[in-house]
Amino acid sequence: MRSVLACVWLFLLGVPSMALAASYEVDPEDAGEQALLALREDGAITAETLSALLVLRRSGVDPTWASRASLYALPGLTYARVDGWAAGGMTPEERRRLAPFLTTSAPERVTGDARLLTAFAASDPVLPPLALQVRMAGPQGWRVGLLTSLTRRRLGAVHRDANRRALVAEAPGVSLVVPKLHGQWTGERASVLVGSYRLGFGQRLTLDTTGLPTPDGFLPDDTVRAPGGVERWCFLGEGACTPEERAADVTPDFQWDEGFRGVVGTVRTPAGVSVTGFGSYQSRSLLSHALCEGAACKAPAVWLAGPGAPVGRVVSRKLPGVFHEWAGGGHAAMAWGSRAQVGVTAWGARPVWRVEGAMLDFRSTAGYPAGGAFGAVGLDGAWGLGPVDLFVEVARTFDAAPGGGGGYGALQRTVVTGASKELELSLRAYGRGFANPYTGALSGPDELEGSRARNEVGARVRYVHRLSTLRLRGEVDAWTLPSDGAAVGSAGTVNLRASGRVDWRAHALFQPSLWGEFRDKDVGVAGDCFDGSGEEPCSGSLLRLTARVKAELHDAVSVAAQYAHARVDDPVNQGAREDAHAVVEAQVRPCEALRLRGRAVWRDEDLSTRNRREQSFRATLDASWTADAVTTRARYAWVVDLKDARGARTPPEAPRHLFALEVETRF
Repeated sequence: MRSVLACVWLFLLGVPSMALAASYEVDPEDAGEQALLALREDGAITAETLSALLVLRRSGVDPTWASRASLYALPGLTYARVDGWAAGGMTPEERRRLAPFLTTSAPERVTGDARLLTAFAASDPVLPPLALQVRMAGPQGWRVGLLTSLTRRRLGAVHRDANRRALVAEAPGVSLVVPKLHGQWTGERASVLVGSYRLGFGQRLTLDTTGLPTPDGFLPDDTVRAPGGVERWCFLGEGACTPEERAADVTPDFQWDEGFRGVVGTVRTPAGVSVTGFGSYQSRSLLSHALCEGAACKAPAVWLAGPGAPVGRVVSRKLPGVFHEWAGGGHAAMAWGSRAQVGVTAWGARPVWRVEGAMLDFRSTAGYPAGGAFGAVGLDGAWGLGPVDLFVEVARTFDAAPGGGGGYGALQRTVVTGASKELELSLRAYGRGFANPYTGALSGPDELEGSRARNEVGARVRYVHRLSTLRLRGEVDAWTLPSDGAAVGSAGTVNLRASGRVDWRAHALFQPSLWGEFRDKDVGVAGDCFDGSGEEPCSGSLLRLTARVKAELHDAVSVAAQYAHARVDDPVNQGAREDAHAVVEAQVRPCEALRLRGRAVWRDEDLSTRNRREQSFRATLDASWTADAVTTRARYAWVVDLKDARGARTPPEAPRHLFALEVETRF
């Protein structure tokens, strides 16, 4: 069977094969936040691509000051096209398509926007969460930003109860938090930011928290993630909640990444030298099971404080501000033109635990090295001539973990580019000791002690070819594990991921797309546990094919339909299961101020049964209304669990009614 699948896959990729400029799987036709989330839900883009595009939308790229690497991070651009901007600038079509991702550091007058967001379900027993984002920019190159949120599910301070010999967290309550705030000034040769920021350099190996495919410096950070559904009201262990509380749902709080917070600045000289330095003091949260206590490093029990005594044990919940992190470092580079440079990056961090009386440390799955301070130093370089660009970065990590001490990593990219096509070959090697919580380097999904870019040797080839009416893109990524990872016996296993996509835009009424994805754990070995649910080490495969067709019936009306079918190795089905996913959507703009979008999504993760995995239907209606400088967006979702209660391990959920509201004003 696997040989047949391989033949099918080779036929699918028989066209000029392998990926997309700037590492994105698709050029988004609509850069709105809900449209990007829909692409992720449909499997058209990865979670990493979604995060990068949302960061780009929020921070923006200023073409006036942006480097070649920063411009290349914009969707749909090859290196050759970026270099062509210096001569001819952007085309009108590029400016229209990229407008949501572009900004200016020095507008002619004070400009800005403010967004108020909320989300709630009809069954919520408490007031809904809120988030407020505010940004302003002035003509002298200054920018300020703020994120504040009203939380109701966030645990309070954590302390150690000596009598119970356990950690105790204060119960959640309604509170107003300001997780992100920044002020920035940008000039011709220098830029400085105070507050919350992201930063990254080179090939993302030594340091990157931006999530962008080609970072080059720092970005202001005020991003927030809206809740996408509901969670259980009770987050305590057995016996601590009534049956009604355990069955009740509630909308979660808004979430955000805890990036760096402090001061960062960059200075560039006319001779091509640039220096960036940063310092950070950030309060960080951890899931309760990511902690360990004492010399034996056992996971501590975390109890919820109640009147007089703890009322129950906290299960899988983040403990806010459980440790502070001091971090600092910098990057220095020497450039010869836009295509040749050498740089060095170094940084270090030290955690300071806030829980008095407790000897806490990180468990191996926390993603942070245990034992104290940690950091990394790396060297990166780039060189280009004609259609070829070469990029390389090597790094060494340091930590105080028992039996650790750090390790080496290396990443090399070769890119051959033209105005409408681009081929990239990436090679990578990460040692078992390469524990770096702030790397964004390319890697497989395997994790070792909470880190993906670790214990891995691999190669990836990507290709994109864009014609006036036809777009071809694809990718093949293969990697092996040099030593045993989480599973004994995993050393030497070879893993494979491949994907390909064809988009045809010859006629407005018929715009078909076809894409596929193949993944194989432990290539050449028959397996039945692709999801990791079988015997370890896991071996298995997934093949998914998706077809989509879109029709633009009018300038203001479009409809689309999509169907995906997957074959997944599954031990319960004694071989494989068949999954299906169908989408129908329509967009209507009755007038310039009003935009409506409806989506219906049906998902069945095992067509052979109705009572085992997810079977659901979700209908969503989005409405956007713009009046003067104020835009109001509302969303309603009806979610139905189609699972059959007969024979199901867990009963089907009751139908859910979910709402979201956003009000944005620009000035």
